[in-house]
Amino acid sequence: MRELSLNVMDVAQNSVRAQASLVFITVSESDRDDSLSITISDDGCGMTDEQVKQVVDPFFTTRTTRKVGLGVPLFKLSAEQTGGSFSITSKVGEGTTTKASYVKSHIDMTPLGDINSTVEILIRCNPDIDFVFTHSTDINSFTLDTRELREVLGDVSLDTPDVLEWIHQYLIEQSQIIYGGAN
Repeated sequence: MRELSLNVMDVAQNSVRAQASLVFITVSESDRDDSLSITISDDGCGMTDEQVKQVVDPFFTTRTTRKVGLGVPLFKLSAEQTGGSFSITSKVGEGTTTKASYVKSHIDMTPLGDINSTVEILIRCNPDIDFVFTHSTDINSFTLDTRELREVLGDVSLDTPDVLEWIHQYLIEQSQIIYGGAN
């Protein structure tokens, strides 16, 4: 995939299909450590040990509409080709955690891409699922937790245009702060 944010979208959609009600997306960037890590965790149905072994195989998929599943294998490849690492842990009935770690300066490093738009799309398309998005750099970090938004909004759905616009602006403002572009 051309951007890591697309891998995040794919893995998070796997969480949705696994009937998760809560998905954590954590992006940690460090120029100091020359690293980027992306972790996606959910409370979905989980996988057996055998499924975990198979999920990195491009010819394994649980979908019935196609015979291949390239999302997780490409995510794994993107990390390993930079000298980084990739792992999946899962427990049936408890959920799954996928983590990809990268060496940022490696020539084969795929750009992170528009992670904010990815998070916005996930919230817009899955308004009944809670997402906790944390993004950190050497400078600062921020978290968007839809559970907190629900407390404030009451009966207002997360996919309401005004709410989505607020989420959009919040992500832009917070990203500027963690990259040192605004106070």
